[in-house]
Amino acid sequence: MSKPKASAPTSAGGDAAPTDTPTFRTNPQVDAKIDGYIKENPKYWAYVQAMPRERLERTVVLNEVRELDRQQRIRDGVMKKIDANPALKRAYETLVKDLPEDQKDNVIAQLARTTRRAVARVQGQQQQKPEGVGV
Repeated sequence: MSKPKASAPTSAGGDAAPTDTPTFRTNPQVDAKIDGYIKENPKYWAYVQAMPRERLERTVVLNEVRELDRQQRIRDGVMKKIDANPALKRAYETLVKDLPEDQKDNVIAQLARTTRRAVARVQGQQQQKPEGVGV
């Protein structure tokens, strides 16, 4: 994926200066993955190339909207589990007690996701350890 290095300079009216085009980074590993996918799926690549520019742009935006929706569903699920457990909710509220009110829910959700991933990783490692034979 390429991302712009910096945002385009803006004029006094807030519009992007028309003469400045953004510069994009390239990542050889990502480019190799894309090239591999294109080689494996030539019909899909032809379909994408045949798309009108507006349709292609809207498809990219749709993917972003879907990703944001997915993140919101995950966040809602995490908060629902926290709200269902009063002791857990108190523990997280204690951790974020000094934060501004508008940041508390986001930080609690972030902490809960991080904790959940860490626990899952530890549990996965414990399941992979072979049992030793005692003598």
